[in-house]
Amino acid sequence: MSEQKPVSPWNYKPWWCQPWSIVLTGVTLIGGSWLLFKTIWLTVLVSIPVVTWMGFFVLFWPQLMIRSGILESYYKD
Repeated sequence: MSEQKPVSPWNYKPWWCQPWSIVLTGVTLIGGSWLLFKTIWLTVLVSIPVVTWMGFFVLFWPQLMIRSGILESYYKD
């Protein structure tokens, strides 16, 4: 009996859309806003959509793809 490997949606995404690149881009944007403006309220204003974007694509999107079953048709041993 062979064990089935878990399907990972990250296997189907290019390098620039991997979790590490999403987090690195978000941290760079938030840190860059702080370094550029040195204003906490502006950095918080930038952080809200960036953290929302990172959270969706790193935490929720992979689970939605796995649950949808769409990757099962592409996954072959």
